[in-house]
Amino acid sequence: MKNRILLLVEDNPDDEALTLRALRRHNLANEIVVAHDGQQALDFLFGEGEYQGRDTRIQPQVILLDLKLPKVDGLSVLARLRRHPRTRHVPVVILTSSDEESDLLRGYELGANSYVRKPVDFEEFIEAARQLGLFWLVLNEVPDA
Repeated sequence: MKNRILLLVEDNPDDEALTLRALRRHNLANEIVVAHDGQQALDFLFGEGEYQGRDTRIQPQVILLDLKLPKVDGLSVLARLRRHPRTRHVPVVILTSSDEESDLLRGYELGANSYVRKPVDFEEFIEAARQLGLFWLVLNEVPDA
């Protein structure tokens, strides 16, 4: 089985904890990397900053990306990912509380694979995270980097 790495880009500690709890409860990822802002996510993906020297040939099997992030917003992160050959095909699921139609449209224009609004209800949130992990980490196939 492939090493299943998930990159969670989330600045809200409560949403981070809920997502991690759901994913770990169901053993869906071998490794979960959390970035708390857009710049930290880009540093991880491109081996820069605190991730200098990381083997960037190993990319996440999926990225769960919030939109409203400090330093670099989620749409800017997505745009940079899609411009680079190494990250162009990494599946990106926008997982956000934004209900703005413009965010939805822009996300798909920039190449998001999916757009999911975070449920407000605790149990619904846990179930959504479980389903996302199951599909993107277990069922979905991605090309080798």
